[in-house]
Amino acid sequence: MTESDTAPIHSAGARSFNVGECAVLKRSEFPQLINALKSRDYIVVGPVVGEGAIIYDELDAEDLPAGWTDEQDGGKYLLKRRQDNALFGYAVGPHSWKKFLFPPVTKLWSARRAGEAIQIEHSSEKMPKYAFLGVRSCELHAIEIQDKVFMGKFVDPGYKIRREQSFIVAVNCSVAGGTCFCVSMNTGPKATKGFDLALTEIIQGADHYFTVEVGTEKGAEILTSIECQPASQIDISAADEVSRKTALSMGRSMQSADVKELLYRNYEHPRWDDVASRCLTCANCTLVCPTCFCSSVEDTTDLTGEHAERWRKWDSCFTMDFSYLDGSGSVRASARSRYRQWMTHKLATWIDQFGTSGCVGCGRCITWCPVGIDITEEVRAIRDTEKGRSPGEEARYDCT
Repeated sequence: MTESDTAPIHSAGARSFNVGECAVLKRSEFPQLINALKSRDYIVVGPVVGEGAIIYDELDAEDLPAGWTDEQDGGKYLLKRRQDNALFGYAVGPHSWKKFLFPPVTKLWSARRAGEAIQIEHSSEKMPKYAFLGVRSCELHAIEIQDKVFMGKFVDPGYKIRREQSFIVAVNCSVAGGTCFCVSMNTGPKATKGFDLALTEIIQGADHYFTVEVGTEKGAEILTSIECQPASQIDISAADEVSRKTALSMGRSMQSADVKELLYRNYEHPRWDDVASRCLTCANCTLVCPTCFCSSVEDTTDLTGEHAERWRKWDSCFTMDFSYLDGSGSVRASARSRYRQWMTHKLATWIDQFGTSGCVGCGRCITWCPVGIDITEEVRAIRDTEKGRSPGEEARYDCT
């Protein structure tokens, strides 16, 4: 065994890297990664502490949440200090990357009357060129799902430009949140695709460094421009161990293999009434979800009638107005029908539409539900009654 095989921290010096190769980046050299992205005109967006949580915003290296973690459970989120200075030692917060790729409010066009003619004015705003830093594996899958929605048969031009311009720096999870169940959904915790670079943060005593896997040519070009060295097998094994331990510490689980058929068989299950008695129909679950894409379109005009605008805004299937049909009222007037629509679409009909589940197991809908409704428990309760058990009875089974 050579010296380079036993020492996880390597000497400085830029090297050339190719797709599929791994490097080691020292903690002290981490700002070089952000600077390299900014020098290529990317707006670097990543985790920062704000609003009592870890959220996503534009940042510099010193803004990263060093030494912070979060404690999550149904209806509970709490920021806490770690015993080290890990930069990514937390699970996902309330924000998702869809707020940058599919903004909450977008002006589609405006129109102005010019005599008898109507002039349509499309937005000339330049689309931002984002570098997303700290994207988890479940979030990579969520972006892939939204790609199918917005760049499938019908293409959203704004989304397409933002997406094609983006650079993604993934981070393999070292912490599983109390509501995470990505292992059950086969979406994590280790990133396997969809990234330009993928980091694993490793802290071993005084050593604090990152392994960096190259996913694309763009990623290789960035990595080649900063000071890092090829990863040894020791480094790679240490990174794999981080992911292995995280996979074993999920806060939740769901038996997902046949969940579509389970829900299709149970449209009239009494559990829908039970969950409706607790649901506030506040739409928090849909707003924090990284894959939900419901929106509404609003037209506005000035008092003279000379100028009008059309705006697209995030909406939710939990609102009464969302399923309103002129002359018929709301198609889903009850909380029972709206929760059933959301959960059945997410876990079942989404598969028929897009070929994949709409759930990535991030757990946000559980954490940010004011009353702590747990999608994994709702599935388990329906499954238990099919098996002749009372909800919750003997509910521990293999959910892999």
